[in-house]
Amino acid sequence: MAERLRYNPGTMDANELEKYSSAITLSDMECFVFPELMYSLVLANIMSPQLWQWRQEETFRKLEGKSPWRRLMRMRQYIMDEYEFNLDLNTWGLTDKETELKRFAPWISPENIARSNALFGYEGDQYYFDVDIRRHFGLDQYEGNIIPYWKTETVEAMNAFRLKDGYQTGAGECVSLSTLYAAAAFVVCGIPLDDIFMVLTPLHSQNFLDIQDGVITNNRRLVTKSMWFNGTEISNKAQRAIRNEQVTLTAHSTGYIHCFYDKATIHPAQYQRFEKLIRDYLCAPLDSLNFANFLRSYPKYQKYFQFCRHLRGERMFVRAEVLYGYEHGSRYRIYDATFEKLLEEVSGEDFNRYKSNDRICCEQLMAMADYEKIDIHQPADRAKLAQYMAPLVKEPETVVRDLLEFLHIDPRLPDGRKQYEPSKPIRLQTDWDRQQIIDYLESIRRENPTADLAFYAYRDMTRCEWEPFIKAAVERCPVSIEQAKGHGAEEVYRSLQAMPNHSIYNVLRGRLPNQSMQIDIQDESVRLTAGKDPFTFESLKGLTKRITFDNSGYRAD
Repeated sequence: MAERLRYNPGTMDANELEKYSSAITLSDMECFVFPELMYSLVLANIMSPQLWQWRQEETFRKLEGKSPWRRLMRMRQYIMDEYEFNLDLNTWGLTDKETELKRFAPWISPENIARSNALFGYEGDQYYFDVDIRRHFGLDQYEGNIIPYWKTETVEAMNAFRLKDGYQTGAGECVSLSTLYAAAAFVVCGIPLDDIFMVLTPLHSQNFLDIQDGVITNNRRLVTKSMWFNGTEISNKAQRAIRNEQVTLTAHSTGYIHCFYDKATIHPAQYQRFEKLIRDYLCAPLDSLNFANFLRSYPKYQKYFQFCRHLRGERMFVRAEVLYGYEHGSRYRIYDATFEKLLEEVSGEDFNRYKSNDRICCEQLMAMADYEKIDIHQPADRAKLAQYMAPLVKEPETVVRDLLEFLHIDPRLPDGRKQYEPSKPIRLQTDWDRQQIIDYLESIRRENPTADLAFYAYRDMTRCEWEPFIKAAVERCPVSIEQAKGHGAEEVYRSLQAMPNHSIYNVLRGRLPNQSMQIDIQDESVRLTAGKDPFTFESLKGLTKRITFDNSGYRAD
């Protein structure tokens, strides 16, 4: 593992240095421990020229002047075309549990980390034990206490996956995609930051956008409220995290709230607003459409039901599983606006003139629910519904319970009873240009730690202290050392020189931890001296800095 360097104190204490260096490396675990980093990454993407280039794409230029909703729907397809979802376990190298647990011990106990993070065993919801979540994520490939640096990244690093073998597009895991979506929703779609809430669980990251009836981003996709309850396999997968996990963190332009921390920085009124929005989104009424969606999601119950329709003036009946079979290969859906077109696809021999006496007619069930004003949330009304089903349905109470769970998700949000310490909110305007945004964020850095950390996540070394960058580069870049194993320093140097002129890695320091070294950066020239002839590189960043490593630690002058 990479060495732990002693820091020659400058402007940051040890805890600040750990947080600010985490803004450079941005592992999922770092974002979990330091909740400011999630929104800092959003702001880093908002500052990125690569994201602002999207606005010049013809597909978005055609939508200038159109509603944020129209642009958001177009952006969904753009992200699906331009980015793959990947778990990216091996790109960034390996560490071990002991190192990381010791590192984060001042903030979160090992027990709480184990309860909430797949890398450390995950002792969370029973659902994820049932699906063997470690195997699902590929974590079972690591033996003993070895774990990967499971990282999230900026849009620049997501785009860089195009340079990696096997990739034709950019790529990112759920946290990368959620922060990209949040930033793009603001920059490209014109959705105010005030209407964007980040929602993180131990195993997933999503956003809730307050637009129309609400939209949840899920990896590369967007899920509207009607999609959330449509009962399809894709929608059911989108529900898994919120349905089965504790929400660890909610982040917003006014701050954050974290389930493990007593203090919160989000403005209380905004958190109350979010709680109401998300609970409304996660609750749907019992009506014909949603009952049909329920049967789609629970095909084991279809055998108890049939649909009654009029065909050429006559009442006709079709078994539920037969109709869903037609739906499976069709563009049309039961009980939405396309229902009649679906019925036109059904073969005449699959209609019955007579009602099956061993099945409930869905239309009659819904008529009864309307007449009785059934409220699925009331125990007495659920009992009435179960009683109505009882003559023909086995275990009707179970069916009604599953119906309630389908129509109503009670999210496990961070407890709002916190000690609130609101910071200065981030008030970006949707009509500002990129430079105005950067200037504004620069102006509030002393008052807003999230804005300050955003420049580190963006890795703008003209505006940042160098010590966090050095610490992160040397301690948390093991993949470069591993890739260079078996190659001499001169050979590594030649390989680096042959690469596109973007990065310099920490190979030499990893091999010679006791060797004094000096890096001199002067505009376009970078000179690395380590006891022998120096290695020289070119830089496009226009920086000036001297970095010294010796037995006492490191410093940047």
